[in-house]
Amino acid sequence: MRTTPRTIGVAAAAAAVVAAGMLPVAADPNNNNSRKLTEAVTVDGILEHEQALQDIADANGNNRLAGAPGYEDTVDYVAARAEAAGLDVTIQEFDYTLDFLADWQAPVLAVEGGAEFVGGIAGGQLGGDFGSMYNTGAYGVDVTAPVWAADLADGGPTTSGCQAADFAGMPAGAIAVIQVDLILNPVGCFPTNIFNAFGAGAAAIVVIPTGQAGDTGPVWINFSGTTLPAMAASFETGLELTGGVLQGDTGQTARFFIDWRPGTYTTRNVIAQTPEGDPDNVVVVGAHLDSVGVGPGINDNGSGSSTILEIAEQMSKVKPRNAVRFAWFSAEESGLLGSEAYVDSLSADELDQIAAMLNFDMVGSPNFARFVYDGDLSDSEPPPSGAPDGSAQIEDLFVDWFDSQGLASEPTAFSGRSDYGPFIEVGIPAGGLFTGAEGIKTEEQVALYGGTAGEQYDPCYHLSCDDMDNLSLTALDQMGDAAAHATISLAQSTEIVNGVRGKGNFSPKTTGPPIPEPVALLGD
Repeated sequence: MRTTPRTIGVAAAAAAVVAAGMLPVAADPNNNNSRKLTEAVTVDGILEHEQALQDIADANGNNRLAGAPGYEDTVDYVAARAEAAGLDVTIQEFDYTLDFLADWQAPVLAVEGGAEFVGGIAGGQLGGDFGSMYNTGAYGVDVTAPVWAADLADGGPTTSGCQAADFAGMPAGAIAVIQVDLILNPVGCFPTNIFNAFGAGAAAIVVIPTGQAGDTGPVWINFSGTTLPAMAASFETGLELTGGVLQGDTGQTARFFIDWRPGTYTTRNVIAQTPEGDPDNVVVVGAHLDSVGVGPGINDNGSGSSTILEIAEQMSKVKPRNAVRFAWFSAEESGLLGSEAYVDSLSADELDQIAAMLNFDMVGSPNFARFVYDGDLSDSEPPPSGAPDGSAQIEDLFVDWFDSQGLASEPTAFSGRSDYGPFIEVGIPAGGLFTGAEGIKTEEQVALYGGTAGEQYDPCYHLSCDDMDNLSLTALDQMGDAAAHATISLAQSTEIVNGVRGKGNFSPKTTGPPIPEPVALLGD
């Protein structure tokens, strides 16, 4: 991995922001404590940035994948807004390898005049209706063609596509739907059925399971030996695609679009630091800026990215006692690569200057819970590197804030799963917030937060539907305030973390508002 920190065209981008009338409303110079900053940081301010990210994705293949055009435009937007807010902005480039998440543009599978299916990967599995097959060999294939059913079985064993006769009469350029049996005959004649479809003149294939119990979700199989573009789809999606026809001409036409481009790409982190504050006692406030390839990533992680950008803008006139370094990391979805590149680029002395790292990854989940990273490891297994001293105190900072607002919270694993991971590996204390991803909400959590039991915290996690409709405004409001509180508290004093109060007479005990009387818990 190569890292090359440098400043690139940020002033020009900032000028474009000014010309477009996109400058933030001037921040109050007195947003220098928790009460003032949490009042200044608003849901409307966060949503302004979220809408900008949605617009960028809409103009760039419905995603903001690291290295792809949508991500590059996202970097330019964030860098320009940070520059306009008076931060010292640096762009850090690094190279990364894009492999199984290589949807350069979001894939599309839709019946002409009918359903458009939800694409995506969730929780390491195909969680939507369909997804691009690994090693599909497809680069910018956009086919609208008749759908052909290759001897499909409705809920039982299958030999779909195993015989050339299954494709007899199929028009050249068709979209062929074939099955594989993972229950009774794993994987059957696969990939013979793919080669048969290719030989019969199919332009694209959709692979579905049999519909037997335990065999209904998309079957995502690696294969090679043909350049035929392929998607995996659920059994229900396959039947809707064929209109229920099991063999031959289905009478339906569908659109099949895939732009799958594995390779090595250059991408960028945005690092923006306050010009004021002790540079030897820095608070890093981070979020990942990239989305997965199948969607715009408005909750994951437009929510965290937009929240810290709103905080940065509302602190633009504040002179903090400790420097605050806002960081928007790339390629998190490929394995925390942006934060790793950043941490690896720092010298030992530069690492020692970082007092704490706050991480905000998914803070607007529609079926949310209020999760705080378990810095004291009281409720989770320790990460391999352990929890650096000070992490427990950062957890307390968030928990105490929620308590002061009459809001319940609970710990979430301090596993290093997000961009704080590389920081704790080198001994930097960390903490942060999370509203849930593919996990399932419990009845007990509904009593605390509202919402729906038995459903994912974010039902569009890593799916194409992670758009502006996939946000809880309540979660953005509450988590945005908690993030602002922690940021300004540590900006003024890191005494709870490392014993350093910062220059001046600021007392950390004055960072929060008076504790109110108990109030009813808010739910979505």
